[in-house]
Amino acid sequence: MRILQVNKFLYRRGGAEGYLLDLAEQQQAAGHDVEYFGMAHPDNLPMRYAEHFPSHVEFEPAPSDPRGRLELVGRMLWSKQAYQGISAVIKDFRPDVVHMHNIYHQLSPSMVRACAKAGVPVVMTLHDYKLACPTYQFLDQGEVCTACVGGSLTNAVRRRCKDGSLAASAIAMVEVGAHRALKAYDPVARFLCPSAFLRDQMVAAGLHTGKMLHLDNFTDTDVPVRSHPGEGVLFAGRLSHEKGVDTLVDAAGILAREVDGPVLEIVGDGPDRAALEAQAQRVAPDAIRFHGRVTADQVRGFLRGARVSAVPSRWYENQPLSVLEAYASGVPVVASAMGGLNDLVTPGVDGALVPAEDPQVLADALRPYLQDPDLSMRHGAAARQRAEERHNPAGHAARIEQIYAEAISGRKAA
Repeated sequence: MRILQVNKFLYRRGGAEGYLLDLAEQQQAAGHDVEYFGMAHPDNLPMRYAEHFPSHVEFEPAPSDPRGRLELVGRMLWSKQAYQGISAVIKDFRPDVVHMHNIYHQLSPSMVRACAKAGVPVVMTLHDYKLACPTYQFLDQGEVCTACVGGSLTNAVRRRCKDGSLAASAIAMVEVGAHRALKAYDPVARFLCPSAFLRDQMVAAGLHTGKMLHLDNFTDTDVPVRSHPGEGVLFAGRLSHEKGVDTLVDAAGILAREVDGPVLEIVGDGPDRAALEAQAQRVAPDAIRFHGRVTADQVRGFLRGARVSAVPSRWYENQPLSVLEAYASGVPVVASAMGGLNDLVTPGVDGALVPAEDPQVLADALRPYLQDPDLSMRHGAAARQRAEERHNPAGHAARIEQIYAEAISGRKAA
């Protein structure tokens, strides 16, 4: 099968890019012919069709001049470069199916129309809430908001959801509204939702209700599994407001009064790192350690040395890879009962769920793991079993192949 994978960035920038590249590797190993289409970028991996990629453009920060801003808006709504580029790639590569991922802003759904014109079916994985929420994350200036689900997109402007800016919020609203009016995503055969929560929100918003399919993400299960209960709590992820790391730091401060030595290891970087380091110095200077950005192998090493992993998010997570990676290493997870995390963590089996933004309750949920190594190992074994059964790469790739075949069959019938 010839598969064209499409994403605006084609290097390991975040979860969507990691998923695309790992899935493509699985598909190539299975004997499929895989190529890529995206935006030109200096960090992209070497790509066969790079000459056809739309030019590199940055939306944050946006150009300060009115003409530059107008050109960006036009590209967001309908990119002629992306349409022409993918049309040329389709003509040469002749894919059986096109798998799209994050295409908003830099690429636009003009490519969906190009595929439809060429008679090539499209499958699209939703890595965020963009189709229902103009600002991607169901956040209004850092606070959870689903006003646009089943409501008017003008809520984004009234609330100034995008960074508190009227102009930025209006542009985000126009982008989503225009694509709905144009029925830009109608030709997509299947939308793949990593969490049941994401799928349900898309359905609640009345979006392509017959095409939304829940399909769990996958993680590498061919990794070493913990052989001992480890020590302390691990957080691995981006250090930004929506991740709720400040709540976890306060919880670690509570636990530090009860135990000696380090309580919390924080792996990752982000805009809130300096503030979090200052907070840690105030509440538990000797119990919290920051390690910054590390390699994937180093993350797995931290996991094998942890008693429990924490995901204290204050926003509706989709299906974070940090949970799947913890499970693959045999580590239980204590997480906020938010969004897709409710699908992932089974309390009393492989971890615990707690309300967001409550340090005391979070500390109370983490404490049993710190006090009882056997509990950590039992829940870790259940977590590993779930990873093997529901999130293994081979099973995921096989299901994707089945979905492709259905899309191809449907296109031929049409």
